[in-house]
Amino acid sequence: MLTDYILCNKQVIGNMQDPQKTPGSCYNLTDMAHNEEERQRLFTPAQQIDRSVFKKYKPALWGRFLESIRRYDLIQENDRIAVCISGGKDSMCMAKLFRLLQAHSEIPFEVKYLVMDPGYSDSHRAQIEKNLQLLNIPAEIFTTNIFAVAEHLNGTSPCYLCARMRRGHLYNKAKELSCNKIALGHHLNDAIETTLMSMFYSSKIETIVPKAHSENFPGMELIRPMYAVREEDILSWAAYNDLHFLQCACSFTENKDFDRGSSKRQEVKKLIKDLKKDNPEIERSLFNSLHAVQIETFPGYKAKGNLHSFLENYSERGNDFDYASVKKSSD
Repeated sequence: MLTDYILCNKQVIGNMQDPQKTPGSCYNLTDMAHNEEERQRLFTPAQQIDRSVFKKYKPALWGRFLESIRRYDLIQENDRIAVCISGGKDSMCMAKLFRLLQAHSEIPFEVKYLVMDPGYSDSHRAQIEKNLQLLNIPAEIFTTNIFAVAEHLNGTSPCYLCARMRRGHLYNKAKELSCNKIALGHHLNDAIETTLMSMFYSSKIETIVPKAHSENFPGMELIRPMYAVREEDILSWAAYNDLHFLQCACSFTENKDFDRGSSKRQEVKKLIKDLKKDNPEIERSLFNSLHAVQIETFPGYKAKGNLHSFLENYSERGNDFDYASVKKSSD
């Protein structure tokens, strides 16, 4: 059972013993560190980060991480999961949560932490390695030349090609390690932003799902355990712990006159932010709507590559219509 965090797992947070207690004694977090100064004295930086997940950010991060896993049935017994880390805040936070989950879950499963270096600068690579050490994440880093290839093949807009290539390399590495799942760090805001972007710029309604079967790697699944986590809570957690993660470390955006704030996703982020001023629950409302699609109210939809119209079963709906109940309700 996943319970309140007790500082007694040496593998996760290290051996921290009270000299007045017997060796191996555990600290209950509720009995310690009542102020910032005390917190700094009693805990190492890594331990403070772990503690923040179970104290200040327990509902926002830990609770919603578990909600995603349970609601979407993301982890089964004896899974071997490749947790994919880009170096950004989302995947680093996910890796930290997986690290803690392993220490507390009764369900046996294995995790391999993977970092693919697609051509990072030395400074970006060093930043990733520093954060992995600080977060106590035993990741394997493997190197590719994706940045160079993507920019050579599509020099004006390499982002889509880069993302596709990165996903393929991660699947290949996960397969090499005998993993049956890869975990990516997409969160709640990614899901609702993708939905709006598809409507505004692609004339369709679609989004990312919590898990999916791989089309090119039979037997492999992609899971998104951060699906119910809000981006602002990840940002807040990082700031609270003074963590500094990569944003976009792509050589293309560094070397070109590239305005990261002008992207369509940034436009949608701004729209949601503006709407949130009048409706603080707008993000949650949009997210909940993804789980309550009323397909009968749409004039058309697409399934398995085929377009369908509401006219296909229009007559049947008319035959099933209960005119008597309508007349009664209007009287």
